[in-house]
Amino acid sequence: MALTILRHESDLLRDNPCGDPHEREVWVYTPPGYEDSKRRYPVLWCLVGYSGTGAMAVTGNRWSPGLPDRLDGLIAAGACEPVIVAFPDCFTRWGGSQYVNSAAQGPYEDYVCNELVPLVDERFRTVAERGSRGVFGKSSGGYGALRFAMRRPDLFGAAASHSGDVGFAFCYLPTFADTIAAIQARGSIEELVEAFESHEKKQDFIAMCTLGMAASYSPDPAAPFGFRLPFDLETGELLTDVWAEWKRFDPAEMMLEKRYDDALRGLKLLFLDCGTKDEWHLQCGLRLFAGRLDAAGIAYELEEFADTHRSISYRYDVSLPKLAAAVAS
Repeated sequence: MALTILRHESDLLRDNPCGDPHEREVWVYTPPGYEDSKRRYPVLWCLVGYSGTGAMAVTGNRWSPGLPDRLDGLIAAGACEPVIVAFPDCFTRWGGSQYVNSAAQGPYEDYVCNELVPLVDERFRTVAERGSRGVFGKSSGGYGALRFAMRRPDLFGAAASHSGDVGFAFCYLPTFADTIAAIQARGSIEELVEAFESHEKKQDFIAMCTLGMAASYSPDPAAPFGFRLPFDLETGELLTDVWAEWKRFDPAEMMLEKRYDDALRGLKLLFLDCGTKDEWHLQCGLRLFAGRLDAAGIAYELEEFADTHRSISYRYDVSLPKLAAAVAS
């Protein structure tokens, strides 16, 4: 195993609305044997979950190995084809970008797809073709992997989503009441944000998560912080026009448009999984999404397993060999 840290100055993220850094690190894993060979390798792109960075997926901890150590073990055991893996950093002031282009945060889909993918292909011996490039992730990263697979078939030929955000009515609507209560307890959105950002102990996490989703799905330059919330802060009434903006980003709703069918149908692999005890009820959204894939005649692999949303990195032992085999074929 070898790890390289690329520092990249992004033109797309320069002067972004959040004031987040436009110079970022991209960690890149190269497999055993890379330095001693002249061969080219397929590439997998790892998208991390909300509040995470690419570096966090690399380092892991004593109880759960980082992805490079996990990959080394799988490759050494002959269970996984050798691949290059890139780990971008798409963290924002609001905890994450959802890997979408947003006027409230910045163009993070374009940042990964239009700046970082060519950068890694230039710096490393990759097979720079869509069929040899895959994308995967967990939670918000799994959501981003699905979106990239649907929207960027020119770049990605395989995808895996672990507990990805699908079925927004299941995973987001139940959090709105807690978000309203947290904002009212603090006095205002501004006071909640100030308290969250000024203390190392991050209380009101659910509320900040909701703000982060709003920054991704319902940007509005005229609104405070540059986005609208999908509910009335006094009455709790759902604002149907804003909620409709959110739903346009839901992969299950995107399937109804039919224009992404060919992109998904053209994947070498679409792997989906989720725990049956997921705290965000994402197993329900996944079943909805799978039903719409069935209706469109799109092939996929779906696994449900008896676990929650957290501490499920061991599921990469299932998806990574599948993805590597797909992009190596």
